[in-house]
Amino acid sequence: QVQLVESGGGLVQAGGSLRLSCAASTRTFERYSMGWFRQAPGKERELVASIPRIGRTYYNDAVKGRFTISRDNGKNTVYLQMNSLEPEDTAVYYCAAAAPGASWNAWGQGTQVTVSS
Repeated sequence: QVQLVESGGGLVQAGGSLRLSCAASTRTFERYSMGWFRQAPGKERELVASIPRIGRTYYNDAVKGRFTISRDNGKNTVYLQMNSLEPEDTAVYYCAAAAPGASWNAWGQGTQVTVSS
């Protein structure tokens, strides 16, 4: 099963930017759909953005126009560029992978993003 390792979280002031990275340990990275989820204290985990093997990217309405998901298949890495961060973006962010025809079944350990007002 693919293993995922996130990096890039931290503390930032409102209006600032962060870029999250997720490195995948698989020789067939290009076959996977990749996604970023987040979970804030007391809330359910939600899908923030996803990028399929082919096709259109998806963004949660709460982050449209501020976040950008991208992937580099040569580096087995998916990114989440987060701009204009708001305190409401504070959460643990998780990288996830889905094999073709499967649901999200591989998860990273999570990285904390804290946005101060």
